[in-house]
Order: sequence, then C-alpha cells, then structure tokens
Amino acid sequence: MAYNKISNKIQERDIKYLSKDFTSFRNNLVDFTKTYFPNTFNDFTEGSPGMMFMEMAAYVGDVLSFYVDNQLQETFLNSAQERTNLFHLAYTLGYRPKITSVSSTNLDIFQLVPSKGISGDKSPDFNYALTIQQPSTFSTNTGLDFSLQRQVVFEHSSSFDPTEISVYSLDSNKEPQYYLLKKSSPVISAQRVSKTFEIGEIQRFLILNLIDNDIISIESIVDLDGNTYTEVPYLAQDTVFEDIANVQGNTTSLYEHHAETPYLLKIKQVPRRFVTRFTSNDILEIQFGAGDSSKTDEQILPIPDNIGLGGKDGRSKLDQSIDPSNFLHSQTYGKAPSNTTLTVNYIKGGGLRSNTLSSTITKLGPLSINNKPNLNGNLLSFCRESLACNNPEPATGGGQGDNEQTIKLNTAAAFSAQQRIITKEDYLVRTLSMPSIYGSISKAYVVKSTDVESLNKVDNESSQISSNLYILGYDRSKKLTKCNRASKTNLSTYLNYYKPLTDSINIMDAFIINFGIDFEIVPYKNNNNQEILLNCINEIKNYFDIDKWQVNQPIIESEIYNLIGRVRGVQSVIRVELKNLVGAENGYSKYKYDFKTATKDGIIYPSLDPSIFEIKFPNSDIKGNIKQY
Repeated sequence: MAYNKISNKIQERDIKYLSKDFTSFRNNLVDFTKTYFPNTFNDFTEGSPGMMFMEMAAYVGDVLSFYVDNQLQETFLNSAQERTNLFHLAYTLGYRPKITSVSSTNLDIFQLVPSKGISGDKSPDFNYALTIQQPSTFSTNTGLDFSLQRQVVFEHSSSFDPTEISVYSLDSNKEPQYYLLKKSSPVISAQRVSKTFEIGEIQRFLILNLIDNDIISIESIVDLDGNTYTEVPYLAQDTVFEDIANVQGNTTSLYEHHAETPYLLKIKQVPRRFVTRFTSNDILEIQFGAGDSSKTDEQILPIPDNIGLGGKDGRSKLDQSIDPSNFLHSQTYGKAPSNTTLTVNYIKGGGLRSNTLSSTITKLGPLSINNKPNLNGNLLSFCRESLACNNPEPATGGGQGDNEQTIKLNTAAAFSAQQRIITKEDYLVRTLSMPSIYGSISKAYVVKSTDVESLNKVDNESSQISSNLYILGYDRSKKLTKCNRASKTNLSTYLNYYKPLTDSINIMDAFIINFGIDFEIVPYKNNNNQEILLNCINEIKNYFDIDKWQVNQPIIESEIYNLIGRVRGVQSVIRVELKNLVGAENGYSKYKYDFKTATKDGIIYPSLDPSIFEIKFPNSDIKGNIKQY
C-alpha cells in the first residue's frame, strides 16, 4: 500500500466500480496506473509484462462479473434462462410445469337396459344401469389409449350431466323392450402403468425417481399392507377431499336429495402422503414425509411443558425461539414408508401423436364397472356386453408440454391466483367450479351481510358481519330451482377448504322472478307472417337463454326492441310488454314483482334482494302478434 511521503498518510484512491467487461476493466487499470503510479510504471505497450498482468486482471474481472450477473439473472423468473432454475422458480411460486400435453375430447358411452312396468306404461329399468368408474380405458383402432376422467353413472341424470334415453327395440306387442342410455364423459389420451420400488430402513423425506417418458401424474401409491399414500400439494397439508356415495348407509339426513346430489363431499385426513415434482430432465421425483410411525413424538411437539413458562426446571423460555426443525422429526409431514414394497400407479401419454379424428375411439379397454346386487345374471351380462363408445368430436390439445416462455407466463398467473378465496370474484369462480356430482350450482352472487343473525345459513359457525352467497341450480329440465340441502352442505365443505379462517360465508337461495313477453310487430308486405313471428320468438328465446343471465342482471328494453326489429321481414315493433308470472301450481316462482315500478329510463332493475329474471316456459310464455294496416 502506497504512503504519501509528505503527510505520511494513506493516499485516497478514486476507484471506479462501473466496469463490467474486459475492455472497461483494462482501461480503468491503465488509467489507475497512470494516475497513482506515474513514476513506477509507464510502459503501456501491448508486449510489456505490466500490460500482461493488467490484462490478466481484466480477464478475471470480466469472468467474475459474468458469473455474478448470470447468477443474479437466474434468480428472477422473467430473466432466468436455465431450465433447471425455471423449474425451481415455478415450484417455489406455486406452478407445476408440464412435460407433456394431453389431447382430450368428450366420449359418448352407450348401454342397453330392459324395460319395466305394465303394458302401456313402460319405462327403463335403472336397476340395470351401470356405473363405469376410474380407472377405465378406451382406445382407437391404432392402439391409442384414452382414460376416463369422470365416472359415468347411467342412473344419475342432471342438467350438467344428462342421461339421454331412447327406445332401442320393441317386443311383439310393439311396446319398448330395451332402452338405449347415452352419457357423455371427458377422456384424455393416457395409458396406465405400474412400477414397484423396494424400500428398506426408514428415511426422512425419502425421494424416489420415476423415470419414464411423457408422465402425466401419479394415480396412487400402495404398499404391501394395502396402505394408500395420497398426493398432496405440499407435505404440511394433511387433508384432502373425499367423495362418498349419497346412500342410506352413509347418510340419513341428506339421502332424500340423492337424485340431484349423488355424492357428498367430505374432508379426509391422510397421514400417509407424498408430493411430486418434475426435474428439468423430465424425471418425476416422489417425496414422502419424515414421520416414523414406530416411534413416539409427543416430547418434541410444542406443549406447555417444553415452551414458554412451562419449563420443568422453572426457567423462563419466553426469550427462546423454537427450532422449526424439531417438527421435521414428527409425523406432521406424513408417515414415511419403510421395509416394504411400493407399487406406483401412474398415467402417461399425450404429445402430438395423441390427437385423433372423430369417430375413432370405439374400442372398450379394461373397464371398472359397478352394478346393483341381486340382479338377473343373464340380463346383467347382456347389459354389460351392450356397452359401446364413440367420440363425436376429434381429440385435440396434445403437445410437447411447457417450453421456457410458457413456464414463465403460467408461473406468473399461478402466483397471482394461489387457489385462494379472497375477493368476491374468487368466491364466484370457486362456487361455480365445484364438480356437478356434489350438486349443480349454476348461478351465484356475493354481497355483504348486514344482519347475520336473521339469516338461514349453512355455515353458522361465525356470528360476525360476513358475506352472503346466493346460489341457484338447475333441475332436470334446466329450469332454475333452489339448491337442496345436500348441495349446500357440499358447497360449504368445498369453500371452507379454500377460504381464510377469518371469513364467514352464508349460503342462501337467490330469488327467481318468472315473467312472460307479449310483443306486437308490423311485417313487410308479401312475406310469410307466421315465419317472421316464429323467427322473432326464436330470437327472444336465444336472448333470454338462462345460461346468459346472472343474478341481479337488469333487462334493457331497447335491446329487445332492436332484437325483434333486426329480424328479416319486420317493418316496425309496435309494443313489447313484460308480465310477471307467479303460481307454484303452474310451475312458476311464488314471488311477485312489479315490472312497471321497477322500470326506469327503459331499464327493468331487479329487486334489492338478489334475484334473477327467467322465462320459465319459452314455448308458451313468449307470445307475438301481427298487426296489419
């Protein structure tokens, strides 16, 4: 270090920290030498030994600067380039990258059932209606397998999952002998594979590497004793959803709604669980918990005896932090397998080759079929053999999985959502996304509650000011109806799994306002008046299709006038009148509504209580008239 001979103090150096590349480092070193060592070194030619050392230092600085910048770049999602780092960032932010994309389509599945009843009053005998469960497989003539994604229950029919019934054959008396049942269910291009792993002594957080091409997901892991390990998003989650059949043996109070709600949603604890994650080289890692079921763990869990003021020796521990790693030795993160053989059942497939044309998935693979007991064996065999399938639409969507840019975009979206229910929109989306087998929720609306004590709520654990969730469902004819108690119970269980602990949601019925439309038009001359009238009625039917209407959506009268006026052949619209229709004996809602009072500036507003407008019977509730001049 150089000293000033006059002041005998260290001379301050003007050091520049902005250099990033070789040229900048070299130039700064030359300037530094000329400024502070003018008499010591002044040979700056390319061949001098001093320049060799300065260029070597500049080279080292350039390399180190590159690695520092690169490492910093790889810690940010938008700038990361290494696929390994992208996978780590994606899992950290809550997104699971895909190594393959599967093709999907809806598969029509058919079966025959015999008729029952007396002459003149025949109906399908649903005792012979089958239930096709997962795992079940269907295939094409080229050997491409498709896996069933939702069980097919021919006996159950709803607006979301209808069973189409038609007469298949007649007996000698010209009455129905067999009926054809048709259901539609989603399928994906996948085949089921099993692999076994020998497990020795217990290991904390055991990791198994599943090596295969185009792995989609794990279906189940079972050990030699029949214990099932369940996949969870993270090991700290010890509960999952479980659906149980809504039969008398499982429930008594909700069985009366089994036709509309065939399954009940329950929360099941899973002490044996695992998580999975793909590596950048498409290997699926399976990680288990740290628990040892053969050893007790009460002493290392936080109890009054080992934390706070509860120390047995009388010393205060309020100022001591609890080591989080202590909990890793407990069963909090799940039981770890040991001294057994694990059978891993998983599905694989997808890719571009999985896309196929319509009417190609026609073969039945291995099926998992359930039926009611005590049936005629020959007739049951006939019904089973009558099963057939076909895809009316092509299977599309197969691809190569996520590339680097897709991982970045999907990760950013997943981090924003995080599957939480926070906003009003979150409640609506989560409510409408509940699987239809737990209840058909078709309309939903959320408002703040002002009088919780007066509400008839399903979730009544909280008495604080909360939110009201108004819902409605469809009946079998796709008409709006109140949701039954089983559906509300399932929805309460479903929402409680995602909502914050401090939120309270009250599940209630929205109000249905039924109405009819009378209109009058003047057609152009030399036109088919009946055809014009029919076209006007069809346009109104399409406009008021219940799928397009939501709770508290107003009716704009000018839109109806314009809608009718655009029909080919209509010269002018004379009158459009909306009338409230009530009366349970006629199939309408019991709630009356004054359309004239609710109309302001050509807009018919719904009531303050959350309600929805519905044309219950479009074929009879929409009436038109032709006025001639």
